[in-house]
Amino acid sequence: MSMPLHLPSIERRQFLRTLGGGLATFAAAESMFASDQVDESLVYLLNDPHIGEKQPSDSLIPAHFREAVDEVLGLETPPAALLINGDLALRDGQPGDYRHFAKLLAPLREANINLHLTLGNHDNRETFYDVLREERPAEPPIESRHISVVQSRHANFFLLDSLMETMVTQGKIGETQSAWLARALDNHPDKAAIIVTHHNPRLGGDPDHFPGGLTDSEELWQVLEPRKQVKAYIHGHIHHWSLAEHQGIHIINTPATSYVGNREISTTGWTVARFHPDGVELTLRTHEPDHAWNGKVSNMVWR
Repeated sequence: MSMPLHLPSIERRQFLRTLGGGLATFAAAESMFASDQVDESLVYLLNDPHIGEKQPSDSLIPAHFREAVDEVLGLETPPAALLINGDLALRDGQPGDYRHFAKLLAPLREANINLHLTLGNHDNRETFYDVLREERPAEPPIESRHISVVQSRHANFFLLDSLMETMVTQGKIGETQSAWLARALDNHPDKAAIIVTHHNPRLGGDPDHFPGGLTDSEELWQVLEPRKQVKAYIHGHIHHWSLAEHQGIHIINTPATSYVGNREISTTGWTVARFHPDGVELTLRTHEPDHAWNGKVSNMVWR
């Protein structure tokens, strides 16, 4: 029987108890590094890696993920953060999937990249914690939810857990997590707040995408819209790329690193985000170098 992989302890990822109300936050990149050690405005966004235990080394799915990792490792100055937004495992969150995934993450850990993960509908929360033990907080803000606040120079990222049940397409935030989010947002009013969640909201975008998204999208927006520091909602899940907006909040659907449902309209890749006080510049990277999306730049201006 294979034993869980024990990843090395990294001081910059220790949890801090802060601001009361049971709020826990990862240590901020800007507070853990000197300003010349990371690019404080740069964040890499990956999602839907779908790593499986038995995927051969030459399979496109892990090869695509490694390509994105190699770009990050090759940067002259590391990004402020690398966020991987759900569906880490291939299908239903098997232990071997997470062991394989952990091996692919190892170069990032060794390079001290500020790495944060969320969970999607193909993940299993307890198996994820059993294998990637470093990810289990000693004092979770909410039991049975993998959530955090990641701080950078120009934005605070609120990483939510929309996993309702493994292998159930729809996601849900839930009342308890929404209440925590409201408190966390109120405790961080000073910068742009960026919501990072695996599932798409069922509003503000392509109606074809709504059925597989958050079942409590409207309830979540009642928390987000009145808090004017909330500027954007970033999701994966759809294995496509699109931009939308609802009540002034940008909805950013980022491409999957793994695969797409329809090659005629989509492709795989990742997103490079450069934040500034008034917005963000998004640059797409695709695994097909000649694809029309490759190098495409979109500029978002905050409400």
